[in-house]
Amino acid sequence: MMREAWLPLTVLLALAAAPFIGFSASYEMTLMARAMILGMAAVSLSFLVGGAGLASLGHAASVGVGAYAVAILDAHGVTDAARVVPAAIGAAAVFALLTGAIAIRTNGVHFIMITLAFGQMAFFTASSLSAYGGDDGVTLYSRTEVAGTRLLEGRLAFHFICLGALALTWAGCAMLLASRFGRVLRAARDNAERVEAVGLTPYPFRLVGYIIAGAFGGAAGFLLANATEFVSPAMLSWQRSGELLFMVILGGVGRLWGAILGALAFVLLETWLADLTPHWKMIFGPMLVIAVLVLRGGLSGLVERRHG
Repeated sequence: MMREAWLPLTVLLALAAAPFIGFSASYEMTLMARAMILGMAAVSLSFLVGGAGLASLGHAASVGVGAYAVAILDAHGVTDAARVVPAAIGAAAVFALLTGAIAIRTNGVHFIMITLAFGQMAFFTASSLSAYGGDDGVTLYSRTEVAGTRLLEGRLAFHFICLGALALTWAGCAMLLASRFGRVLRAARDNAERVEAVGLTPYPFRLVGYIIAGAFGGAAGFLLANATEFVSPAMLSWQRSGELLFMVILGGVGRLWGAILGALAFVLLETWLADLTPHWKMIFGPMLVIAVLVLRGGLSGLVERRHG
């Protein structure tokens, strides 16, 4: 177990050390926070894709639902983390339950298209919330309070909160996949008929897995809303879901910690190219496609081969 964990632990330790080795500027801290939050969302999606074989194209909706829970509560004067965090995670979990109950009954392309449809439904619902900015989005009055303090407003404190949340997301998903529940989930991914033959029904396992991934997405949404202090329907769009799925593929499908690498690489490459040219997307897209085609097993596979 430790042999498998040393690579992701190295990545997490590097992120912990970053503010103390020259990456403490406001811009750099903001960039790392964004990468870690997206890493949380990507790890939870990797849990679905690699663990259950469910390639969702609507996962950003769970992140957005969590973010909107923060914004709506903030608009009504509720800013205590003890109430906001459970609300964000709970709202995303309920959304995953309601949509997953239908989507999980399908598989393959049908599952992808249904999750895409549900994600777009959530996007248009958010766009119609005129009381909370509609298409323009809504700005938070302030970041969520922790035990009556403004802890989340400190750059270093927020960095380590994001890092801790990322570590918990990775560890939680890894332990779930290593448990009996995870073994059934993976077995159903490989051969659902064989799982049914031994007396187990794959549907409830897949649904619970889908809800768990949604809950982790809601936690990422809570942090994303506080990081940007702004929430908009764009957070729920299918393009954001596509980016999360690409992070999973870039990092390496089947390796949870690969999603962290994928998110870091995606954010850093996107930022670097945007600084070089206003037409960065014309370069960014082909570069990502080439990376996926060339890197067998993604970035995590490349790292494992070099240190195997």
